[in-house]
Amino acid sequence: MRLSIIATTALLLAASPLQADEKAATDLLKPYKATYISQWDMGISFSANAVRELKRTGDQWNLSLNAKAMIASLNEFSEFTVQNNQIRPDRYEYHRTVLGSKKDAVLQFNWNTGTVLNDIKKKPWTMDTPVGTLDNLSYQMQLRLDIASGKEELVYQVADGGKLKTYPFKRIGHDVIKTSLGSFNTVKIQRDRGPNSKRETFIWFAPELDYMVVKLQQVEKSGKEYSMLLDKLEYQQP
Repeated sequence: MRLSIIATTALLLAASPLQADEKAATDLLKPYKATYISQWDMGISFSANAVRELKRTGDQWNLSLNAKAMIASLNEFSEFTVQNNQIRPDRYEYHRTVLGSKKDAVLQFNWNTGTVLNDIKKKPWTMDTPVGTLDNLSYQMQLRLDIASGKEELVYQVADGGKLKTYPFKRIGHDVIKTSLGSFNTVKIQRDRGPNSKRETFIWFAPELDYMVVKLQQVEKSGKEYSMLLDKLEYQQP
C-alpha cells in the first residue's frame, strides 16, 4: 500500500475527466493531517517539518500550518465555513518568529457589515471586504476546490497586510512529483504576477489525493526561497 499511514485512500473514478472533477469538488473537504519537508531561506537557510491540518467542528472548518526549527517558527490558521463550494473566512492568524524577531497578524471578518478588522503590530483598523474575500491561507483551499471542479478562472480577492489584493493563478501543465509516499501526477499552478516579476509561486495539486497540495515553491525578489514537499498524509475522522 503506497500510503502506509493513510487512513482512507483517495478513490479515482472510472469516468470521464469532467465527472471526476465534479466528484472531487463535492468530496474534497475531509479532515486530514499532512506533514511536509520544508526548506526556508530567511537570511539563514534551514529545514523543518511543516504540518498542515484540516479540522471540522460542525459547520466550522479550521485549516492550520505549523512549522518549527531551532531558530524559527511559523503558526498560521484560518477558520471558515463553506457554502456551495465557496469558502467564507471568519478569522485568520499569522505568527512568525525568526531569530527572536516576531511578526503577528490577526484578521477578524464581519460579513454582516462587509468588513474585516486587521490587527497588525497591535495597531487595529477596519477595511471593507466584498463578498468572496479570502485570507492568505483559505485562498489555497478555495484554489484547490476550483481546480478540482474544472474552473478556468482562478482569481481571488485576498485581505493581506491591511489591503485588498488580487491573486490571479493559471494552469501551466502537469508534472510527476516524487515524494516519500510515491510519485504522483499533478496539476501545476502558477501565481500570475506579470511578465516582469522576480517573484514566483508554484503549487502542485495531486488529483489522486483529492487535489491535495503535494509541493509548493516560492522565490522572493531577493532570491530567497521557500518550499514544501509532502512527506506523510493521514485522513482523520470527521
